[in-house]
Amino acid sequence: MFPYTVSRALRGLAVIATVTFGSLSASQAEVPPAPSGQTILFVDGAIANTNVGSEAQFDLESLMTQPSITFTTSTTWTEGTPTFTGVPLKALLEALGATGTTVTATALNNYAIDIPVDSLNDDAPIVAYHIDGKSFSRRDKGPLWIVYPYDSSADYRNDLVYGRSIWQLERLTVK
Repeated sequence: MFPYTVSRALRGLAVIATVTFGSLSASQAEVPPAPSGQTILFVDGAIANTNVGSEAQFDLESLMTQPSITFTTSTTWTEGTPTFTGVPLKALLEALGATGTTVTATALNNYAIDIPVDSLNDDAPIVAYHIDGKSFSRRDKGPLWIVYPYDSSADYRNDLVYGRSIWQLERLTVK
């Protein structure tokens, strides 16, 4: 049991050590113009900043212009310890001028989960758009996945957080 505990602790330290932040702070994030490519994320509800009607829409390229975080963590759904890159959900909502207390994340198959806005941290969760430096397909839980750095804290290893780790993310609705 002791080697497992030490291994888990060291892995958590490795996750912390590999977190990197994009060049923009959350306060500098901006909603990009309407997507020119395929829209992969729709955000609606209680947001002040939109780019298509009453929504903010993002293609992969416009998501990649937002502040990003990269971390390495194991998951219960993947093998090994993949590296995830994406936009912190908190920073994305701040850029959109979100005023609600809950965000409903909805997948392509209409699976939906509510995430309290006050549960979001500056670095977790992220809306991941890359795994191991590459985009990932619907078949591989893409093109977007809400991911937490599970190995960095026991707080991220429970059924509530796992339920919020929605893959094939398509829509965020702020309420």
